[in-house]
Amino acid sequence: MKIVDAEFVKSAVEPETWPPAERPEIAFVGRSNVGKSSMLNRLSGRKALARVSNTPGRTRLLNFFDLTIERGASREILRICDLPGYGFAKVSKTERANWSQMIGAYLEEREALKAVVVIIDVRIGPTDDDLEMLRWLDAEGRRSIVVATKLDKLPKAKRAGRLRQIEVQLQMTARSLLGFSSEEGLGRDELLGRILEAAHAD
Repeated sequence: MKIVDAEFVKSAVEPETWPPAERPEIAFVGRSNVGKSSMLNRLSGRKALARVSNTPGRTRLLNFFDLTIERGASREILRICDLPGYGFAKVSKTERANWSQMIGAYLEEREALKAVVVIIDVRIGPTDDDLEMLRWLDAEGRRSIVVATKLDKLPKAKRAGRLRQIEVQLQMTARSLLGFSSEEGLGRDELLGRILEAAHAD
């Protein structure tokens, strides 16, 4: 299983500007500066598919990408939606409210949406915003895939224990939280597998 092509589709705000819901879609969300763009670039194998910035809140639109995935003799196209980061983004309250409305509309209305990847910084653990997002997704009946990123920032001997701490905090079963490192590539194949599983779920 490998990604053979990745391309930007479009940026959008209002539902009428979203691309057609023609294929399974997976959304990525997390607090500002959690490493979402770096994760998407590592996942796709493209260094500049998603813009990476040290400034929180640079993603201000719904950004759609298509990944062409090869499995054996077959190929399929999966659509990714990169959502604006939440939390401490240095923007006005008005703009933050607009983001919230835009994200809420997408998560509620998008028929093609199969799962939401919720990204957590493994060093910080789930923030109040992360917990609120997970509760909201659960209430809406949306499938979530929780990923703890920046695993490379921890010593290898402490990684498994830290992941388990977060699982306990989130009341997740053992080994259900996925650890990920954009720098080392850890967790990439497993994340891709979980995304594809969700894409084909009823």
